[in-house]
Amino acid sequence: MEFFRIKRDIPFMRYALIFNVISIVTFLVAVGSIATRGLNFGVDFTGGTVMEVNYAQPADLDKVREALARLGLAEVSVQNFGTTRDVLIRLPVRQGVTSAKLSEQVMQELKKEDKSADARRVEFVGPQVGRELFDSGALALLFVCIGIVVYLWFRFEWKFGVAAIIANLHDVVIIVGFFSIFQWEFSLPVLAAVLAILGYSVNESVVVFDRVRETFRNRKMRSRSVPEIIDHAITATMSRTIITHGSTQMMVSSMLIFGGETLHYFALALTIGILFGIYSSVLVASPIVMWLGVSREDLAKPEKKAEAEAVV
Repeated sequence: MEFFRIKRDIPFMRYALIFNVISIVTFLVAVGSIATRGLNFGVDFTGGTVMEVNYAQPADLDKVREALARLGLAEVSVQNFGTTRDVLIRLPVRQGVTSAKLSEQVMQELKKEDKSADARRVEFVGPQVGRELFDSGALALLFVCIGIVVYLWFRFEWKFGVAAIIANLHDVVIIVGFFSIFQWEFSLPVLAAVLAILGYSVNESVVVFDRVRETFRNRKMRSRSVPEIIDHAITATMSRTIITHGSTQMMVSSMLIFGGETLHYFALALTIGILFGIYSSVLVASPIVMWLGVSREDLAKPEKKAEAEAVV
């Protein structure tokens, strides 16, 4: 479906080197921040106490946060759980304070604000469990990357697989780099967003690569150079890109604005990933394919063979 069509090809490949230099610099800044500052891991990864508190009426989350701040627990996760009367609180590990003692202190402070506060569940998540979750997430990320390369290798050609994985790793490192630079909390929902962006980004790359292949096989385009063919293919997908990503970002923006603390960092990671996913598919993956020496022979083999048989 197209709401509009750009009649004149946009010369993306003319500025490919400039944008790739920008990408390399951004990538190195992200890697440097991750290496030096690390990530601000949430309770899911570091371990801590998870409390479920029930109220007789809808809970005021701001007052809950104020009560926790008085205990020196300003940077904690507070969210509704199931209903507006149920609150889920994630507390980090405190040196010299047991989980039972910490939960008791929290409940005493919460009851000062509202005597109806009742602790329904208190669980301790050990650091070992958090480490296992992190390792499992890293393995999932690795297997997704391998799957992407294999899929694109079989569907297109190895050059496209290499370009796609570089572009997708670029997106992942940039997202994680943002969380490292600004020290936003990195939790399981954020990891889920990163994995979702991998699939989202590779889908955008497949759309662009598929149009590149069609353009290479088009008899009317045989006189054009490789950069011109890639420019034409990307320009032809612009309407679809704007509609698809615009619609997705509208939904993600609603989560970012109205989803509260529960969905804030999840939606933020998706927003960064969507923007850089478009950028990497057009200005990272496509130039790499061009520099790897993709040619009409790589993508039009069936057509050449058919023409040869027809001549015989």
